[in-house]
Amino acid sequence: MTVTSHQHVSRRLDLATVRSRVSVPLRFPDGFTADADVLTFHGLADGKEHLLLGLGGWEQALLHRESGRPAPLARLHSECLTGDVFGSERCDCGPQLREGVEEIAATGGFLLYLRQEGRGIGLYAKLDAYALQDAGLDTYEANVALGHGEDERDYTAAAQMLATLGATSVRLLSNNPDKAAQLLDLGIDITEQVPTGVHLSRANHRYLAAKRDHTSHTLDLPARTRQELKNDRLS
Repeated sequence: MTVTSHQHVSRRLDLATVRSRVSVPLRFPDGFTADADVLTFHGLADGKEHLLLGLGGWEQALLHRESGRPAPLARLHSECLTGDVFGSERCDCGPQLREGVEEIAATGGFLLYLRQEGRGIGLYAKLDAYALQDAGLDTYEANVALGHGEDERDYTAAAQMLATLGATSVRLLSNNPDKAAQLLDLGIDITEQVPTGVHLSRANHRYLAAKRDHTSHTLDLPARTRQELKNDRLS
């Protein structure tokens, strides 16, 4: 999906500075490996310890305007301990992380690992929201029932990290229109929005359907069978 450049005035963005850069070899449970240059930063807007992983030929990808190559591929990935580390099937975060690293390493670009657990509400609150989901609320309704916003994530720090490296034009690997809208508002041009795969599990159909129906994520989901819907009610 092609995204046209924004026509409004972008919010003023204070540049951060690179604090450190270290090479980290990555290995996923299925055996896939990739080398990442992991960058940390001073001066991020929210003061959190976000990471930027430079993958593939990311430095060459920054020269796309001079070389005629596509803009670097970038994914904003919000931390999900349950999905990224423990392989929870209640969400699609772990598979999206794995997919993102492979896709970006193949073309050159960035995976931004953002410390925004549970759409910004924190780990404990996310687990509380799971309990409410088990009682029938969807993922957004559960956050609101706990006194939080549906999605409290702010991508100012992500835009700072990209801008600090000169990546003010990217192809965004995401199904989430809010990520593109916020980056555009922060002065990062999106030349293309590349959807991720549909990582459907036995436990996350209702979660993915809520993202599709409530916040217009680009997800093409198969219909649920009558037995699967019954199992959802019983689980």
